[in-house]
Amino acid sequence: MITLVRRGTAACALSAALASLAACGTAQTPRAARPAPSAPATAPSRPPTLAPGPAGLTPVFENGPRTHGRTVALTFDADMTAGQGPRAAAGERFDNPRLIATLRALKVPATVFMTGRWAEQYPAQARSIGQDPLFEVANHSYSHYAFADDCYGLPTVSENRMRADVERAYAAFRKAGVPEPMPYFRFPGGCYDRRALKALTPTDVTAVQWDVVSGDAFATDADAVARQVLEGVRPGSVVVMHCTRSAAPTTERAVRTIVPELRRQGFRFVKVSELIGAAAVRR
Repeated sequence: MITLVRRGTAACALSAALASLAACGTAQTPRAARPAPSAPATAPSRPPTLAPGPAGLTPVFENGPRTHGRTVALTFDADMTAGQGPRAAAGERFDNPRLIATLRALKVPATVFMTGRWAEQYPAQARSIGQDPLFEVANHSYSHYAFADDCYGLPTVSENRMRADVERAYAAFRKAGVPEPMPYFRFPGGCYDRRALKALTPTDVTAVQWDVVSGDAFATDADAVARQVLEGVRPGSVVVMHCTRSAAPTTERAVRTIVPELRRQGFRFVKVSELIGAAAVRR
């Protein structure tokens, strides 16, 4: 589904609270010693993306086709702002290893929208997630600053820095050892406008929103989070959740309820790339 302008839902108030938290060259082999050339390796196919939106702007994806079987994508935002290093140093946890372990135990594919700052703080975890075929890592900006005004109190990145912020996140992923981050981007807070879509067009990403809000931000009742997801999911849904222990402490418990129940209902869990691929084909 393509839209031009959409603002994030209130359940993303998590973003505001989180805002206050804080190929090297080698010597050439002599000609006689070079091995015989081997057959060229097959170039890896690029992950599916959507065609540019109206006026060539960054395309926005919210959910997959409703008729593409009973598929659902769980997505997890690994939020950390550029200024939260001191809080992390003091012991505040912006990661959630138990959640990742549960997804692995349940064999649930998922897409993790990671900030560059999170990857810098937890490089071993970022690398582990990125190297696991069960998951895919996508871009949630470097700084977790807003790309539109009035976005739940988040600081705002200037228009001329938007592209650099996204590219800096990809650089952080590469430094952490994430092998193939996806060409998908989630706006902090879900907030964007035409100006932001234009600024990100050169990055060749597809912006990914959602159609189901989990309500896990600062939730204390895992059952309520699970109910909200189960009541909202439809075929092709994208569910937004969080991989930030301090700000979404019930997410892992909710997932342990959500996954078996959706499977009982006949749903199959997929990564966002599969839904985007299905949507691109249908267009």
